[in-house]
Amino acid sequence: MNGHVLPFAGSARAPLAGGGRGSHAWAAGILVGLVAAIHFSILVLEMFLWRTDRVRATFGTSEEFAEQTATMAANQGLYNGFLATGLVYGLISDDLTFQVFLLFCVIVAGIYGALTVTSRILFVQVIPAAAALPAVLLAG
Repeated sequence: MNGHVLPFAGSARAPLAGGGRGSHAWAAGILVGLVAAIHFSILVLEMFLWRTDRVRATFGTSEEFAEQTATMAANQGLYNGFLATGLVYGLISDDLTFQVFLLFCVIVAGIYGALTVTSRILFVQVIPAAAALPAVLLAG
């Protein structure tokens, strides 16, 4: 099994270069890349742009609230960056097990966020990750 936990996880192959798995690998790579890009964007919003007028309008926060929660938002942004970095690593290393694990993490965190913060998180985080997950499984 080449050191991978799941039997469908193969040796190091670049999925966006074909990886020997055909069109499913391309679709999965694009979807996982999209999820990673979303989470890198969230990192930027929460770590660096949290106090800006545009981000405050996006999240519906006041200047005072943004100031009070900037450290907390930066922490959340960092976690989103770890998710994105892990997904990129999974793509580069062609480690499907890693991709599946991180997509599950995104889905669980997104569901929790949708239940506790705003239902918009379902559309921004959960649905893209939920679309990528079966594509990765089919690519294996």
